[in-house]
Amino acid sequence: METLSTPARVFATTVADRRACAPGVVVLSLSAPELGSVTRPGQYVMAIPPGGERAGTALGIYEAGDGGISLLFFVTGSRTAALAGLRPGDALDLLGPLGNGFDLSGDPRDVGIVAGGVGIASVLLPAIALRRAGARVRLYYGARSAAHLVEAERFAGEGCELLLATDDGSAGHRGYVTELIARDDAPGLLLACGPSPMLRAVGRLAEERGLRAQLSLEETFACGVGGCWGCVVPVVRESAQAPSFPPASAGGSDVVNARICKEGPVFWAHELRW
Repeated sequence: METLSTPARVFATTVADRRACAPGVVVLSLSAPELGSVTRPGQYVMAIPPGGERAGTALGIYEAGDGGISLLFFVTGSRTAALAGLRPGDALDLLGPLGNGFDLSGDPRDVGIVAGGVGIASVLLPAIALRRAGARVRLYYGARSAAHLVEAERFAGEGCELLLATDDGSAGHRGYVTELIARDDAPGLLLACGPSPMLRAVGRLAEERGLRAQLSLEETFACGVGGCWGCVVPVVRESAQAPSFPPASAGGSDVVNARICKEGPVFWAHELRW
């Protein structure tokens, strides 16, 4: 997977719609035609909270089209609370689109998408693209409870097969979402986004079963453009995503640090050394 260049810039957007899809979970639809037209599945934006006095917040792009994009996020602190307080007509500046996104080349025919919690925000676009290309798509979706399995019906409406897991057993399988994958027939490709423990488990499962897997890593970004090197992850030096800076030294390590915000956030599982 290559680190693709992106036409990232600051977009002045306007809130077109706001809805709460569960307690503490908000979807903001934003009027931003130019941004929507250049977004690739799996990319994200840095949302600058109203007033601009705080650092931007990294949010996965949930939907994208000619009219703009939408952002799905969980309210977890002051910055996301400020974003959740926006109403139709309010202005919001976004830096994006950022990151490489998922690699959907090769015409995959059978894909498993694994989402945990807020990771669901980054996987709708690849699901739609794959379904429209005629692929079978299974969504393995895990959350704490049935109330936190937000937007599952949106994926079902696109023709995805739903396999659900909850910690408390209130919907689907009681336990980890990776347990559903382990007992299912293997898809040809796994795409995953969610908390790090889940992603590590998906990576181990992919290795054990000989599956290709792309993992979209979650991280708190300080800058979002690769300038601060505060969000690094070890990858093999042979990876196409290995940065050329700093330059490799003779006899040096075969593992280098890649920036999740710049070279990622999506990496091939077999190239990670975390």
